[in-house]
Amino acid sequence: MWNYLFGGNKGQKKELPKKAIVELREHISTLNKKRSHLEQQMADQDALARKHIATNKVLAKNALKRKKGYETNLVKVENQIESLETQLTAIEGANLNLETMKAMKQGASAMKQIHGEYNVDKVEDTMDEIREQVELADEISEAISRPVGTEYVDEDELDEELAALQEEEKQLHAVPAQKARPAPAQDLPNFPTVTKTQPQAAATEDEDEEALKALQAEMGL
Repeated sequence: MWNYLFGGNKGQKKELPKKAIVELREHISTLNKKRSHLEQQMADQDALARKHIATNKVLAKNALKRKKGYETNLVKVENQIESLETQLTAIEGANLNLETMKAMKQGASAMKQIHGEYNVDKVEDTMDEIREQVELADEISEAISRPVGTEYVDEDELDEELAALQEEEKQLHAVPAQKARPAPAQDLPNFPTVTKTQPQAAATEDEDEEALKALQAEMGL
């Protein structure tokens, strides 16, 4: 900005904000398309999990894991969109401020011719510039400190989603007692319980098995 006001290639400096604004808008549009694609992928995997929840628990769980992966990427894309939109707003505001400053500078020059040199004005201008840069530094620090998503998939969270799907499927397939008799629950094979010496991963898998068995019993399979 100071090169623009006090020297340098004025033509390039003048076009730089406009170019940055155009590029930011184009990239935000691309990220919005990516967000829509990820949302569709999440919906597809959710539908796949519902389709296989009563017939193939492995496919149902894998679909939920893929959905979690798409959801993680979606969070990242949304954070990027938010950061770019914030930057776009800041650049547009800064560009407007620059044009305003140019107009004010011309007015200040006219006042300077009328009133002569005033050191107090220089001091106030310098203090305004310092406050502006401090505020800008705070905004940059806040933007950099924003948390981002993670690739970790919580098995307990998957189990909770399976349980929620169980309840939804139960409500969707429920019929009045006088019109339909509940089908007897099929006997399911007993799975070995996890002892204290078994790995934690085995305990998690048994919890998944128990959740799916409960789902099958509620759906009358």
